[in-house]
Amino acid sequence: MGKKRVLLVDDHQLIIDGLRGFIEAAPAYAVVGEANTGTEAVRLAAVLNPDVILMDIEMPEMSGIQACQEIKKTMPDVKIIIVSMHHEKQLIKKLIDLGADGYLLKNSQQQEVMDALEKVLRNQSYFSQDVTLSLLDKSNSKNASTHSSAVLHVSQLTEREIEILKLVAQGMTNKEIGDSLNISHRTVDTHRTNLMKKLEVTNVAGLIRFAFKNGLIQ
Repeated sequence: MGKKRVLLVDDHQLIIDGLRGFIEAAPAYAVVGEANTGTEAVRLAAVLNPDVILMDIEMPEMSGIQACQEIKKTMPDVKIIIVSMHHEKQLIKKLIDLGADGYLLKNSQQQEVMDALEKVLRNQSYFSQDVTLSLLDKSNSKNASTHSSAVLHVSQLTEREIEILKLVAQGMTNKEIGDSLNISHRTVDTHRTNLMKKLEVTNVAGLIRFAFKNGLIQ
C-alpha cells in the first residue's frame, strides 16, 4: 500500500516546515507539496491529488475557508483538516458546513496531528478538545433561542437512531458501530442515511455538528 499524500497549506513557512518534519518521519505519509496561499492550495490540490490537506484559515489572496469550499466542490473525497489559532464557534460551524473533515488548533501536539490524519483518512472526523468545547458552549444567546427547536428534532428520532448518532459523533465507523450494537454494518448505514434525511444534513460532519449542538456528546 502506498504512502498517503499530504498537502501543507500555511502562509507561515515555519509552520509548514514544522509539520513536514514530523509527518514525513512517519512511514505511512509523504508530503507531496506545500502552498502559502489559498489560491495556490486550490491549484496544487488539482495537480497533486493529495489524500489529505492540512490548511490554515488566514492567508493572502484566498482564505482557507474559500479554498476549502473550492476544493471540496471539485474534489469531495479529498480530506481537509483546518489548522488554525481560532476557535470561534460560528467559524468552525461554517467550515464544517463547507465539508472540512477536521479542525486542529495550532497549539496541538504532534501526536494529535497524527491522530487527526489517521481518523480523517478512515472517513471519520476529528476536532481538537478545545474546538469541541467551543461547539458545546451554549452561552451564546442565538444558540439558546434555537435550542428548543433543535430538541424537537431530537425527540423525533428513535432510540436506536440516537444511539447510532452518538457513536457516529464519537468517530466510530459503521463496522465498529455494528460490532458494538450487534447489528450488521449495512443496518448501521441505513440508519445513518435515514438520520441525514431526517436532520437535513449531507455528510457525517453535519451529524456531528447536530450531536454537539444538542448535547448528545459530553
